[in-house]
Amino acid sequence: MLPVTPDLRQLRYFIAVAEEKHFGRAAVRLSMTQPPLSQAIRALEETLGVELFARTKRSVELTQVGADLLPEARRLLASAEALRPLAQSLARGEAGVLSLAFVSTADYGLLPSLLRDFGMSHPRVRLQLTEATSDVQIDELVAGRIDAGLVIAPLPPRHAAQLSWLPIAREPLVIAMSSETAARLEGRGADGGAATIAEWLDAPISLRDVADAPLVIFPRRLAPGFYDIIMDCYGVAGLTPRIGQEAIQMQTIVSLVSAGMGVALVPQSLRNLRRTGVVYRPLRESVPAIETGLVWRTAQVSPVLAGFIDIVQAHAASVEAQAGLPR
Repeated sequence: MLPVTPDLRQLRYFIAVAEEKHFGRAAVRLSMTQPPLSQAIRALEETLGVELFARTKRSVELTQVGADLLPEARRLLASAEALRPLAQSLARGEAGVLSLAFVSTADYGLLPSLLRDFGMSHPRVRLQLTEATSDVQIDELVAGRIDAGLVIAPLPPRHAAQLSWLPIAREPLVIAMSSETAARLEGRGADGGAATIAEWLDAPISLRDVADAPLVIFPRRLAPGFYDIIMDCYGVAGLTPRIGQEAIQMQTIVSLVSAGMGVALVPQSLRNLRRTGVVYRPLRESVPAIETGLVWRTAQVSPVLAGFIDIVQAHAASVEAQAGLPR
């Protein structure tokens, strides 16, 4: 029984005869004798149900169907020959797809440098990027819909056995306030003396200075660890915050602050989010740091993901060295 589709060997024979226009020369080119080549071409024609060559005693010419089929045969053969190097590139993590999610805070600190370094070392990897809160990322990871995520610690204990965690950076919280709130504090000399605008903007303030302002914050169900750190900051200062607004994206929180809806405690990297009408000030109180890291399924590390983890580890080591502190 004839095969229902041609094989790669038949396509290679067809291309050689088409280009040489001679069975003898094509056979020499293919390092074979002429009779098996002629038989293979005839079998190909029977498989396809068409004549590919018009044969005479003196010449071999492509039929119109053969001429039209030749470019497609070349394309198919080239694609097949590319499979081996592609497979090897995939195995080395040099090609493929990486599905990565990230919290909005990472977009203003970690993410740009990680993507730049990974893109330089893995230019053939296609990235699928999604912004999502930490809780959504964990659910997507466990369900196998993303490869890794940049989230804010801690991880939910119920998934700890399934996931691996690589801390990258720790950063303090700062106060984000509206320009009007900042002007009011400046007017009453919150820091106890005259100072230039630049000095005042860098001077720490106490939570007590903005205790009467509503707090704009993430809903606890979306980022319980982050939420609890912020509540602890107020507790250490002997204050009970008044929740004004809740929002699930940092950009939205900062926009609400700009609109005068309250103040927010945000990671220091959010100072890179320049928003008209918003002023960022360091805190005088000693507060826990916000830790951002990479999380992935322990049992499923593709070569591409392994390459990204290497980049993240190098970045984390660099952050550690700059801080001069043990992790």
